[in-house]
Amino acid sequence: MSTVAAPLARTEPAPCAGASRVDGRNLKSVALAVPCLNEEQVIGEFVDWCREGIASVRRPGQILIIDSSSDRSREIAEAGGAEVLSVPRRGLGRAYIDALPHIRGDYVIMGDCDLTYDFRTIKPFIDKLDEGYDFVMGSRFKGYIEPGAMPKLHQYFGTPVTTWILNQIYGTRYSDIHCGMRAMTREALERIKLESQSWEYASEMVLKAARLKLKIAEVPVRFYKDRPGRLSHHRRSGWLSPWRAGWINLKAMLLYAPDLFLMRPGLMLFIFGLVLTSSLINGPWHLAGIGLDLHTMLLGITLTTLGYSAAQFAVLARSFYDFDPRWRRRLARRLTYDRGILASGFLGCTGIVLNATLLIHWIRGGLLLQEISHPGLFGLMLLILAFQTFTFTLLFQMIHLRHEGKAS
Repeated sequence: MSTVAAPLARTEPAPCAGASRVDGRNLKSVALAVPCLNEEQVIGEFVDWCREGIASVRRPGQILIIDSSSDRSREIAEAGGAEVLSVPRRGLGRAYIDALPHIRGDYVIMGDCDLTYDFRTIKPFIDKLDEGYDFVMGSRFKGYIEPGAMPKLHQYFGTPVTTWILNQIYGTRYSDIHCGMRAMTREALERIKLESQSWEYASEMVLKAARLKLKIAEVPVRFYKDRPGRLSHHRRSGWLSPWRAGWINLKAMLLYAPDLFLMRPGLMLFIFGLVLTSSLINGPWHLAGIGLDLHTMLLGITLTTLGYSAAQFAVLARSFYDFDPRWRRRLARRLTYDRGILASGFLGCTGIVLNATLLIHWIRGGLLLQEISHPGLFGLMLLILAFQTFTFTLLFQMIHLRHEGKAS
């Protein structure tokens, strides 16, 4: 069970004559929320850095160490004046989820307590938040990376590649999605509704900030190498740890954006397949000397049904996550239950009528099908689309009503 073991550490703003905007009553307060796992070697100096950073922005501040240590990290942090939240060791993402009820700042700055990120310099983050940004990412590539601080594989391959992938999927312009230092408003943190339990929390935050259409900015940060004698958590966990972290971060990117890589390809497949199939209803034809017949029609049916499913899954996924409730409600006004059931009924009845020709051929052939009817194949496709439309309508309405029930 989580316990808070020390009083709030608060640095009052210094007086600033003639600048009412720095009056402590009007300023947004700052919370530095940072997980800690067996960092007794550096945690004391880190707390000092935090106090210096809060003093530099001249406003009330909270230093919250989310501790899962088995060494003296907790005692050292408390001695430095930090507030310590003791939580079980369940992963970085889980640490932030546990800490959320205890964070009292209007602005929240997150990072690592290993002295690799300079918490003495938090003013660029605060300035951006004061300007109205909701989510501010640090960027090591726009700032400074101390030689030896980042493995070459991460610096020149892993981080740039995964950042590029996320930017392509979500239409963002991040330069460093794995930077551990970031800031956001308390409201933005609550809207993100962090779910990830481990390393992938970092990607979840940046992609959800994009999906929620938060106002996003980047600021340069300095990234230092580990102090002599200290091993990073990746090195403590073995050489596979960075690869596992990269894999689960990629998983987070895909899990929260299936609509983005399903919708467009799905619609393209559906339209192309439907045109191809429809062109063969009346029988085979030739295109530039190439004969198009039953095999081509079967390909068209396959593309049509796969594309239809992909587009439907995209809509369901987007509705399930509900990053934009207004989009879901607009869609619900168009894709009503009645319209969906009527559409599936129309497709099904049309398919049955067309397949009556197959039944007639089957009976006349002595229950042996001598040839396949092109209209009959098209009718089979319509039956499949009817079933897909029916099930999609039910699932979409279930998701929509569940969200509306929560909203009420």
